[in-house]
Amino acid sequence: MDRRERLDSVSDALLAILSGWQSEIYTALPGIIEEFDATKVTCSVQPAIQAQITNPETGAQSWVSLPLLVDCPVFFPSGGGCTLTFPVKKGDECLVVFANRCIDAWWQSGDIQNQAVFRMHDLSDGFAFVGVRSQPRKITVDQTAAQLRTDDGEAYVSVDPNSHDIVAQTSGNVEATGAAITLNGPVTVNGSLTVTDAITGQSTVADANGTMDNMRTIYDSHDHPGDSGGTTGAPNQQM
Repeated sequence: MDRRERLDSVSDALLAILSGWQSEIYTALPGIIEEFDATKVTCSVQPAIQAQITNPETGAQSWVSLPLLVDCPVFFPSGGGCTLTFPVKKGDECLVVFANRCIDAWWQSGDIQNQAVFRMHDLSDGFAFVGVRSQPRKITVDQTAAQLRTDDGEAYVSVDPNSHDIVAQTSGNVEATGAAITLNGPVTVNGSLTVTDAITGQSTVADANGTMDNMRTIYDSHDHPGDSGGTTGAPNQQM
């Protein structure tokens, strides 16, 4: 019993009882990822807020860490058969939201289930929303565009809601693989271009003098100065 419950005032005693009852109701807490299970898509989380306990005999108060929260389902934005995933690492911060009923049967089998245990707002029923940040771990947020990015900002894809521009930038490499890749619109290449397969032309191109001609005609008649004088012959392969 909380020693405040022994107070002469009935209202103070009732408030103490309600406070003790309310302290056992969990709604949401910031936490720190201890381990991520990519197979089960769950994590273990250490709550980042400590609880204060009172010694029932002496009334002395102390701070203690809450127990490790295990098998918390991790939230990834998804819907309609598509999901945005990202790597979850030890030390990532998150917000753990606690269901108001036991989630064990639902988590195990999905669909609509009976409650396996009659508990409410319990530490055992948390969902981890990764990405909530304390000030020491804050990032710089672009105020003009939506971004998918690395924390250090070295790689990102941004969508500007005003200009509708889409920009991809990285200090690493960019690779796109598909059965066919189609670019609709003018293309500018700032840098060297390496082609490891055939080039097929179905339109006109401009030569160095700005003269427009059919791409096949240019290719078929293309020659170079020879090493011993004169010029090389036209290519003998077809485009």
